[in-house]
Amino acid sequence: MANVPTAPASMGRLTRPNPLMYVILILVGTLALAPFVWMVLSSVKSFGDFSFVDFSSLPNIMKSFWPWPPFGDSTPALDNFAEAIRRIDRSSEYFKQTGIPLFFRQFINTFGVSIAVVAGVVITSSLAAYAFAMLEFPGRNVLFIIVLMTLMIPEELVLVPRVIMMYEPLSAEAFATTDSLIRLIPRTGWQNTVAALTIPFMASAFAIFMLRQYFMQIPKELFDAARIDGAGHLRYLTVMMLPLAKPAVMTVGLLQFIGSWNEFKWTQLVTRTLEQRTLSVSLQNFLQTDGGAEGQLAMAVAVMIVLPIIILYFFTQQYFVEGVAKSGVK
Repeated sequence: MANVPTAPASMGRLTRPNPLMYVILILVGTLALAPFVWMVLSSVKSFGDFSFVDFSSLPNIMKSFWPWPPFGDSTPALDNFAEAIRRIDRSSEYFKQTGIPLFFRQFINTFGVSIAVVAGVVITSSLAAYAFAMLEFPGRNVLFIIVLMTLMIPEELVLVPRVIMMYEPLSAEAFATTDSLIRLIPRTGWQNTVAALTIPFMASAFAIFMLRQYFMQIPKELFDAARIDGAGHLRYLTVMMLPLAKPAVMTVGLLQFIGSWNEFKWTQLVTRTLEQRTLSVSLQNFLQTDGGAEGQLAMAVAVMIVLPIIILYFFTQQYFVEGVAKSGVK
């Protein structure tokens, strides 16, 4: 009887479940999820329930966390969300002039800016990644290393020059009196415009790296066959490469959307009026007003801001996991 090859014993050890690893993962997952759960629960508490904190006994601890039956006798305050929007509009000139809630205007701003940034990043990064992965030209590797080096530059280091670039061009008098280094920075006049919120973020070194890694795993025989059929580079990229790289493209789009949606510092610096700002700045402004004194309303605003991201991730998580796994990004 012929000997049947068996798997090495080490393979069994590698695939054997490790209880300690599961315990660690559960603890880490709980720590990561706890703030979000607390935020959601707090958003539907009354002011009294939100302020009630008592750790003297287990029933009071449970009531502090869950003031509704069976641990308490309160009812969910679902009107916190509408009240939070009313508080935002209380001192809003935009609402008084248009009748449109300022929160909705800032939601549209945030969504539009995020979509524009995602579209720009996908277009520019896919073109650059294709060039680095498929084309042969002098200095390709050096140029790619330079692109990767930009990932190591702290954002704060280039923040001030980028903000100055958004200002109005200097007049002749101002140019003569401005410091020589400052006046060398070109200015676009984009401050308080959509261009300032979108164009500076329409290229991403990380997206170029990730798509390039994915493109390099696609067999070169497909490219040779497409060239024989008369397909050019742009057609091959759009018809063959991007559909095959859909998980990586979706991952890049998701990460850029989340980053743009959560952007705070840049929006605060380059916008002047509330109707031009985004939701992250809206939350900060809300905390500085009388609405910020009621924590349950602040949590309601935070839930409304983060909810679209949760929904988006729910529908794209399979592409996100597959894109990261197959692109070689650890």
